[in-house]
Amino acid sequence: NYQHPGRRTAAPPTPPPTAPPAPPGQPAQPVAGDASGWTMDERLYNQVWGMFEDLARTTAAYRSAVDFAESRMEQELDKVLSDPRTRVGPAADTARAQARAKQAGLVEQARTALDRDLAQLTAEVEVVEPALPPAYARWDSPVWQGYQVPMEVPMALRLGDLHLPERTGLRIPMLVRLPLERGLWIDAGRTGSAHGALLDSAELRRLAAETAVAHAARLLAVYPVDEFSLHVIDPAGSAAASLAPLVSSGALREPPVAGAAGVSSVLAALTRRVDLVQMAIRSGATDALPPDLDLAQQLLIVHDFPHGFDDRAVTQLRYLADEGPSVGVHLMMVADREDAQAYGPVLDPLWRSLLRITPVADDHLADPWVGHAWTYEPPLVPAGSQVLQQVLGQVARARQAYGR
Repeated sequence: NYQHPGRRTAAPPTPPPTAPPAPPGQPAQPVAGDASGWTMDERLYNQVWGMFEDLARTTAAYRSAVDFAESRMEQELDKVLSDPRTRVGPAADTARAQARAKQAGLVEQARTALDRDLAQLTAEVEVVEPALPPAYARWDSPVWQGYQVPMEVPMALRLGDLHLPERTGLRIPMLVRLPLERGLWIDAGRTGSAHGALLDSAELRRLAAETAVAHAARLLAVYPVDEFSLHVIDPAGSAAASLAPLVSSGALREPPVAGAAGVSSVLAALTRRVDLVQMAIRSGATDALPPDLDLAQQLLIVHDFPHGFDDRAVTQLRYLADEGPSVGVHLMMVADREDAQAYGPVLDPLWRSLLRITPVADDHLADPWVGHAWTYEPPLVPAGSQVLQQVLGQVARARQAYGR
């Protein structure tokens, strides 16, 4: 039974929607939000994770069945070849044909079961996807057309889509809980994917910067107006075109900082915030924090690392990556690891502490259950769409209305 356990827990006080009874012999029709949870957002979150785990486990069952069929066929063929009396002749040919027929039958049986499960999951995705709120939805979802600045922080955030090679068209939303427990590293370097191999270095860096802007815009959109702040470090100004939506809309309160002096200033301010909040929490004196200290969640985007960073700045960045998330300071790096080779193994803990995602499709993520290599696809805005500018404009206008 590969059902996610969260789908069978007791119903919350407000019962979730249920599907009408299915005809005899037919699977139940999926319904958006039929997982356990106290709110619709929580139900959808649990349902998406249930689909993710179901796909991982049913694919693992299929692969295991195929491996078993191959192994049994090899054993039967080895048994035929090990006896000189049955190695050649009609009896040997018959034994080989029977072994291959058994293997083909087992694989076909496993594929039939897999196709049945994948069809059910595909039907569920088609129902759930249109019901997802902005924090979980794709950028091409109609939900953004009726977007309003929220009053509460959502449970999670969509970082992209995941799929397996058995059914590339079946994409599961990749959701991570908020506030972020780890920083993000958008890898601007070469990847092992076929898509990435077709792009040159400049194009990969441009896509990485646009991916960072899309993630930052979504974070700004799903937090209340006074609970999220954004800072951008672009030492050489090379990401000006990609950062334009954040700057022109007014959603970015301060322009991206450039040069070594700007890097030092931003890192010093955020390091001070982390130190003060940590000391206040440890001493139980949070009411004694300076009145000018911004207690909203902070996201620092660092583009083109390590350009513009000296040894002190690198140390501060590592400190923010380690200590920042626990007190509301989060890091998003857009970097090619090859550019930081001069630091050697010193930066290995930094790279490991960040969740690596790519600006192009790449199979570098593993699930926590069976360890499949999942192909990750970033949530880029559709070409020609103005949804990003519209959403950021609403965020900026809401801040002005609230005097933020």
